[in-house]
Amino acid sequence: MSLYTAVKTVANRNDKSIYQIEKDLHLSNGLISKWNKSIPRADSLQEVADYLGVTTQYLFSLARKDKVNE
Repeated sequence: MSLYTAVKTVANRNDKSIYQIEKDLHLSNGLISKWNKSIPRADSLQEVADYLGVTTQYLFSLARKDKVNE
């Protein structure tokens, strides 16, 4: 799983869309979807993690865990 997919999974659990997160945090449209293929800036990732009520480490662990299971 990519970091983007990990964020999307946690967002769905919190009944939030990626669009809503970007809008609420004043991030550019489509920024989070770019995390599918690139590493995000630390400050942006931290903002998203705080917004979702998780740690950045949790998001990385979730992304890594599913990669091991693939």
